Amino acid sequence: MSSDESGKVSVRTVTYTAIEGLPLIRPGDNLGEIIVRGMAAQGLRFDSGDILVVCQKIVSKAEGRIRRLSEVQPSAFAQKFARQWQKDARVVELVLQESRRIVRMDHGLLIVETGPGWVCANAGIDESNLSSPDEVTLLPLDPDRSAQALRNEIRRLCGVDIAVIITDTFGRPWRVGLIDFCLGIAGMEPLLDLRGSRDLTGRELHHTVMAVADQIAAAAGLLMGKADGIPAVLVRGYQYRFGSGSAKALIREPGTDLFR
Repeated sequence: MSSDESGKVSVRTVTYTAIEGLPLIRPGDNLGEIIVRGMAAQGLRFDSGDILVVCQKIVSKAEGRIRRLSEVQPSAFAQKFARQWQKDARVVELVLQESRRIVRMDHGLLIVETGPGWVCANAGIDESNLSSPDEVTLLPLDPDRSAQALRNEIRRLCGVDIAVIITDTFGRPWRVGLIDFCLGIAGMEPLLDLRGSRDLTGRELHHTVMAVADQIAAAAGLLMGKADGIPAVLVRGYQYRFGSGSAKALIREPGTDLFR
């Protein structure tokens, strides 16, 4: 809470608004046009400085990152792991194909590092909310590039500059439950580096770097339930730092990762 020279009090407010009624996304769809139409149907429009949060699933669908399990030939390794843990060997094979390395493999779980460097279960492969049980979605090849393309399309359609965050649901070390993380970003910096600033007592901060993109993604996830059919959220009021940051900045460097 703060006040201006006239003494008028202003309250810091950040709003999250679900963009509802969007159709099922198919390969080749223009996400920007679909989202802008959906917002217009709700009486919404983008303002400069807004943040658009979209789930990875619709980005992957629009980009054609869909595989048919019937077309996957599992390797001997995938078949052995699947038999041991009663898994679908074709899904295991896709996980291996999408992975740079296996971080942990036990109790039927595959924690892997993907090409861009994300450490997650099953390489982010998703079997939910698809039109056919034979299909799965893969993560976008370059989520940052996908976010920038969507940002450019919104600018073309609406004439305003916004930030875009693409999210996915990951598990977390040491914590129970899933949460939405930033997978791709455009138009803003994903980290807020407070090192060198001072706290309320005047003490200088030496280690505080806030993962603001993950915080925004997690809050947006409250509106994007698995069965709610809401893949996009409009965020307004957060004063982020404009920039060309990459979501890869959120990945801890191996040299400082004591648990990888």
